[in-house]
Amino acid sequence: MTAHRLPTPVMYRVVAGILRPVLRSLMRYEVSGLEHLPRSGGFIVAPNHVSHIDPFPWAHVLYNQGRPPVFLAKSSLFETPVVRSVMRHTHQVRVDRETVTAARSIGPAIRAIEAGACVAVYPEGSLTRDPDMWPMRGKTGAARLALHAGCPVIPIAQWGPQDLLAPYARRPTPTWHRTLVRIRFGPPVELADLRSDPVTREAIHTGTDRIMQALTHELEQLRGERAPAERFDPKAHGLRSTGDYRSGGES
Repeated sequence: MTAHRLPTPVMYRVVAGILRPVLRSLMRYEVSGLEHLPRSGGFIVAPNHVSHIDPFPWAHVLYNQGRPPVFLAKSSLFETPVVRSVMRHTHQVRVDRETVTAARSIGPAIRAIEAGACVAVYPEGSLTRDPDMWPMRGKTGAARLALHAGCPVIPIAQWGPQDLLAPYARRPTPTWHRTLVRIRFGPPVELADLRSDPVTREAIHTGTDRIMQALTHELEQLRGERAPAERFDPKAHGLRSTGDYRSGGES
């Protein structure tokens, strides 16, 4: 049985109990960098995003480490009856993306971090649009939260979930073997020199760039390749920054 460092909601344990055997049957993990996880206190994890299924492998690993993540989750997940109940009873934090109310999620997220939780923020804000699936231009949410909360940010690079479920696909790719998913936890991103009261816009943008650099570096180690010198910018290519840019659906 996994020993959790903080009280974990009953619903979280129930959902994890259902999903863990399913994940084990579909995927096998190759994990590195667990020594970079803080031994105490709250922190943020910042993963890259290549598939709708990719929150589950690294969250599975964190759950097994006794640090079940609290997600900053898109608002649409709170609007479906069954999913809404799960999200609320597992204490996930709602984010109204691309709206003036998006910043409201910072308060609940900071309180979760102050209580010692691991809070998960996808710094790209959506599935990457980069043609070769490198991390694209980051959004400011992860840096903004880290600078306000004064906590570590751990980048998580992952590669392999897209082989099981391609971006925006609705059905997994048929396979006769478990999909290999490689997960790499990087060292904390250096942000201490950017913290001030009040937090400045310049510091937030610099912090965002550092988080994306760290995340890209860790993914380069997994893939054994160099990322493009310039990160893909959806707006520069006339693409929406959230949602399925091919059909107008959710991401």
